[in-house]
Amino acid sequence: MSDSLLEAKQPQSTSEGFKQSDEAPSRLSHSITWFDDALLLGIMALLAGCGLIYEYLLSHYAGRILGALEAAIYTMIGLMIVSMGVGAFAARKIKCAFTGFAMLELTVALCGSFAIIITAAVIGFGQQLPLAIANNLGLPPDQLPNGGFIAILQALSEYLPYVWGVILGLMIGMEIPLIARVRQSLSEAHLLHNAGTIYGADYIGAGVGAAIWVGFMLAIDIQLAAALTASVNLLAGLVFIWRFWQQINHAKLLLIGHIIASILIGLLASKGPQWEQHFNNLLYKDKVVYAKATRFQQLTFTERLRGNGLAPVYNLYINGRLQFSSNDEHIYHHFLVHPTLAASARHDNVLIIGGGDGLGLKQVLEWNPKSVTLMDLDKDLVSLFKSPPDDMPKFLSTAMLALNADSLNDPRVKIINDDAFNGVDNLIANNQHFDAIIVDLPDPSHPDLNKLYSDLFYKKLNELLSADGVVTVQSTSPYHAPNAFISIGKTLKSAGFKVNQYHHNVPSFGEWGWSIASKQGLSPQQRLANLTHFPIENDWLTLGLVKGAFEFPANYYQDADKVNVNHIGSLQLYHYHLAAWSENEVMNLF
Repeated sequence: MSDSLLEAKQPQSTSEGFKQSDEAPSRLSHSITWFDDALLLGIMALLAGCGLIYEYLLSHYAGRILGALEAAIYTMIGLMIVSMGVGAFAARKIKCAFTGFAMLELTVALCGSFAIIITAAVIGFGQQLPLAIANNLGLPPDQLPNGGFIAILQALSEYLPYVWGVILGLMIGMEIPLIARVRQSLSEAHLLHNAGTIYGADYIGAGVGAAIWVGFMLAIDIQLAAALTASVNLLAGLVFIWRFWQQINHAKLLLIGHIIASILIGLLASKGPQWEQHFNNLLYKDKVVYAKATRFQQLTFTERLRGNGLAPVYNLYINGRLQFSSNDEHIYHHFLVHPTLAASARHDNVLIIGGGDGLGLKQVLEWNPKSVTLMDLDKDLVSLFKSPPDDMPKFLSTAMLALNADSLNDPRVKIINDDAFNGVDNLIANNQHFDAIIVDLPDPSHPDLNKLYSDLFYKKLNELLSADGVVTVQSTSPYHAPNAFISIGKTLKSAGFKVNQYHHNVPSFGEWGWSIASKQGLSPQQRLANLTHFPIENDWLTLGLVKGAFEFPANYYQDADKVNVNHIGSLQLYHYHLAAWSENEVMNLF
């Protein structure tokens, strides 16, 4: 037998380093058909899109439902990428690529569809555990066992999305090596650019997956999105089994497994969102009466009945964080709005950035402005408080419209749905100026929010503000996050403002702070000090309360020179805020 014939009998390996699979030679064809090749590459593209969506789903859940730090998305992507790398190495241990791939897609579909609802159940019941223990032991409500190992278990349960991310990442990482081996095993000829072709399909599929997430899945329930994504994995597995039935070991069992999984995923798609919401509701001590996922955030309304003729207390949570409580929101919004307008020379034209609930707007309208421009990114949130949807309970929509005095429907109000950082550029381009600007944005807990507290953004506000006008910025807690609070004031000053800061206790939030600034003339504090009475009647806020709010402990600003300005791109304020609130969360465990 010649050497050349001996060489022809030897198993081939790909130029990309993939070993020939162990499938029997009798199952090999001389060359892969165009149909099989297109099918495999199409499956790979679909699975790449699913993999990317799983990353977004899990980080989305951690950020929106649990109220986790928004850095969750970066942590999740990093963990899944590393896990995918480990999975790619582990795929070499799978002897039969055909059988392994079919089993893999079944497992990915089941894990992907159940990850969210299992996480919601574990975390929800973990939050209810102290109450269950207290009820069994007859403990009073003020002695719930919330510390020690219970608090640690509750905190650890919030890492479940990352555990699922690692598990799914390991399996997703196996997909490309297995598909490459399947393609190679279908042809005795050497497949040029095997891995390159598969990675091309992978990258394109991931891009399509990202587009589907942004364009469609962000607006639907997260559990429904998980079930739909898992159904694609399941469909890929079914098509693979149908096409390569002869090459797959235990094909009938795998087919039965896929059929059972189809029924389970269909059940999760129809009932899962409702079940997940019930589990999520366990995170709140009050009864959840309405929840809505918008394109940008998760909104949850709770109700607490008080009896004795007292009105119910309604709370709004955004991404798990309390936005306002109807019981004391007036304290926050009185201090946000009235010192601003009292210190401004005029209040004909007012700009509100954020404040889509209309509660700050209600206070502004008491000053009888000629026009108010409200800029908020989330159109759906504004709609809830402007024209409540039919699916919102009637009692809740009535209560919300009463709470904001239907301010969003006032004819003097112009609503702009836009990102504030870019939206103010349009106002500047139109040569608009405002007598007062009120910035009512969420805390800088995300890099994207950080830019709205930057020196560049405040310079834009300087251009919009009239020469004798005043701007006020909500500035997080001066007690819990002093460096972040001081940094906001210093950043305003770096943008050319004369800045004062003030604070007051809001029971639902604790000690809270605001930064107030003017462009020319007296500082806002000096202007308010010269007043003998409020220009408008107010049945709650007094001038004495306002003047006293500017007082801080004698040593509060002693280390202010060590606090940095939040320059655009520096993420300085974000890190101050992250460090402060992370420390508080750790302290609350014990």
